Amino acid sequence: MALSGYGKWLLGGLGWALGGPIAGVLGFVIGSAFDGMDSGAYEYKGTTPGDFRVSLLILAAAVMKADGRQMKSELDFVKAFFLQNFGEETTKRYMVVFRDVLKQEIPLESVCQQIRTNMDLHSRLQLLHFLFGISAADGQFHPREVETIQAISVYLGINQYDFISIKNMFVKDTNSAYRILEVEPDASEEEIKKAFRAMALKYHPDRVSHLGEEFRKAAEEKFQQVNEAYNTIKKQRGFN
Repeated sequence: MALSGYGKWLLGGLGWALGGPIAGVLGFVIGSAFDGMDSGAYEYKGTTPGDFRVSLLILAAAVMKADGRQMKSELDFVKAFFLQNFGEETTKRYMVVFRDVLKQEIPLESVCQQIRTNMDLHSRLQLLHFLFGISAADGQFHPREVETIQAISVYLGINQYDFISIKNMFVKDTNSAYRILEVEPDASEEEIKKAFRAMALKYHPDRVSHLGEEFRKAAEEKFQQVNEAYNTIKKQRGFN
C-alpha cells in the first residue's frame, strides 16, 4: 500500500489526534497524505477507537524506549494485542505506523496532556493497564520503564491510588490484593466490600464499550483482577 494510502486510512479513525503533538509524532505518515492539516478542518472532540489505538502506540513507544532498549518480547506483546483484538489486516497497518513512531522523539508530557483533554478516565485507565503489560512482557519490570509509566499516569491525570492499583495487578507482593482494591490491610470487612463494589464499577468492561467491542474484551482482564483480589481477601479473612 502506498504511503498516502496509510494516511487516508488513519484519517478515517483519528479525530482529535490529527491536531497537536500526537500529529507531530505520527510525522510523515499523515503529513505526506494531507497538506494544510493545521487548518483544523479535521478536529473534533471525543474519543474514537482510532484515537485510542494511536494513543496506545505512542505511549507504548515511550515505555519501550525508556530503558534504552527495544525488546522483541515487547514488540511481540503489542503485535499480539492487536492481532487478538483487531485482526491481521488492521494489525499490519498499525505496525507500519508503530515502526515509524518508535523512531520519533516522544514529547511525553504534551502528548499525555492532549490525551487527557480528549479521553475519558476509564479509557485512560485502560491505557495504563496496557502499558504495564508491555513492561512485563520480558518477564521483568525495568525501573526506568516503571518510572515512565508513573510519569504517564501523572500527566494523564490518574491519581496515585489508581496507579498503585493497576501496578499491583502486575507487580505482586503480599499486600497486592488490598492495593488493587485501594484499601489498607487492616481495613474492616465492610470497608473491603464497599471498596470492591466501587472498584468493580470503575473497572467494569462496559466503561470502555464506547471504544468498541474489542476494547471491552481487553478491559475484562483488569476487571478479572479486581474480582481475584476480592476473592483472595475473602479467603484470607474467611468471610462471604
